[in-house]
Amino acid sequence: MRVHLGSDHAGLELKDHLMNWLVDAGHEAVDHGPFVYDAVDDYPVFCLRAAEAVAAERAEGQMSLGVVIGGSGNGEQIAANKVIGIRCALAWSEETAALAKEHNDANVVSVGGRMHTLEEMTRYVEVFLTTPFSGDERHVRRIGQMAEYEQTRELPPLPESALTGPDA
Repeated sequence: MRVHLGSDHAGLELKDHLMNWLVDAGHEAVDHGPFVYDAVDDYPVFCLRAAEAVAAERAEGQMSLGVVIGGSGNGEQIAANKVIGIRCALAWSEETAALAKEHNDANVVSVGGRMHTLEEMTRYVEVFLTTPFSGDERHVRRIGQMAEYEQTRELPPLPESALTGPDA
């Protein structure tokens, strides 16, 4: 599988580690930067490129995934989610990494380089890459609602329970 990576200075060490780990695990790793340590670099420059590459390849039918890394992973997740077609989840445990794929069919994962050990973060990425999407109808429906909103900017209709209120 092709895996696109982007980070900032706080995620550079993990990104470099993951590049080697991914190749050793049989994946094709694509590095979108940064390539040198710069304490004032801007994560959107690199994370948007990684997310754009994932979105473009998935639009062509390829099943590539992405990993974005920062100090906390929050900003990197937000940046990746600005790209149409990307569902990026912040993983802070094996469970959140698995659920990102099982329930949300996330195609990019974000991890915080200052939040966990190198071994923990590598494991979160491994779980993310190897966990399949469940395909459950409710998850497919919810993802469809988000995808439609992303394209049309029209809110999904409210369910009947929201229209009648709690006293119905």
